[in-house]
Amino acid sequence: MYTTESHRQALMENYRLGGWMMRYSVFMPKLYNLCKSLGFEAGKILPSRAFCSDESQGFPIILIAKHFGTFPFNHGLVGGVVATDRHGPHAAHGKDMVIIQASHVGYDPETGSFGVYRRLQTEDKGVASCCGKIESVIDWYRAEYQFARDNIFVEPHEGEYWLVIDNQLLNEKREEGIYLHLDELIELDPQQHAAPLRALSTAKCFRASAKLREQFAAAGVSLDRRQALGDLLAPDWFHFERPISGDEEGHGHMEQNLQPAMPWILTSGEPLLEAAKVNTQVEFDRAFRTIVKDSAYRNKRVLYVAGLNIDISPQPGQLFPLTKFVPWAAYIQRADNTHYTLEQDELFRLLDAQSAENPDQIDLESAIRSMSEASEIRIPVEW
Repeated sequence: MYTTESHRQALMENYRLGGWMMRYSVFMPKLYNLCKSLGFEAGKILPSRAFCSDESQGFPIILIAKHFGTFPFNHGLVGGVVATDRHGPHAAHGKDMVIIQASHVGYDPETGSFGVYRRLQTEDKGVASCCGKIESVIDWYRAEYQFARDNIFVEPHEGEYWLVIDNQLLNEKREEGIYLHLDELIELDPQQHAAPLRALSTAKCFRASAKLREQFAAAGVSLDRRQALGDLLAPDWFHFERPISGDEEGHGHMEQNLQPAMPWILTSGEPLLEAAKVNTQVEFDRAFRTIVKDSAYRNKRVLYVAGLNIDISPQPGQLFPLTKFVPWAAYIQRADNTHYTLEQDELFRLLDAQSAENPDQIDLESAIRSMSEASEIRIPVEW
């Protein structure tokens, strides 16, 4: 999906949050009414959700059932990856098809930070990472990035800036790790080689590039002593390499989604938020193509919506998160198989134009009560 660094960065920047969020209690009736406006038939719509397995995703699922009148099909793997091998079963269970895909990220209103969520069922009701799957994928890359931040030094030297780089970061025979774009960071010799000015016991010294010196000036950095490069290590000056095992939609699928964008994820202010956005974007681009090609969806109305679930930690007296949805894109297929996609602004405007009142919504408590009060049906068993 990613071809150049500028494309990766542009993709992340184009997914906007401010002014695009909807509470699930508003999003779901608007989504249902959007389906109706597209010709979907009430009572014949089978929703499907591709969410993470976290308990924080339960409230959106309840609202899907309330507004669509049926429990949604499960289309998701851990972290919000779409299980594309479930297209056929999903298509066979309904007339008109809806798929809602969302990665998720926690939000703690007390600290104003993303990536954490209060787990009410733990002994101390403590705050933990959310999404935990994304956190586990990021951990290795974060450690590599932190090593580079702490082990690349800048020091003034006779009116110049020298870059002191740890030998491990210069080892090109490594099978995995963080790899520096040395042509961006240091001045190369006339043969375009990274020739050190001085070799130390565990590092080598190079003259800082003009681009790096310009960044120092733009950042207002005044270097009068040796110090770690730290935040000045820009995301377009390094990348990661790491063999990722596993088939598509297998153990390493999310890591494959995130790895190309990892420099921008880690250098952002909210890594788990950015990672969840990237995963949503990559999954939509991948999954909508499988829907187009799958014969099971032929001659069916299909609405595939992708976005981000923001799980706001429950406040005192609340059982569920105040979940918000941030739409990213949608794929719409008509019954004659003609189809088109909607970008974020188009999708948001279309949703926003729908009524937040759903006359077809069901009363879940009444539905549960009627089932509990229904006459018992005995199943004959002879063994």
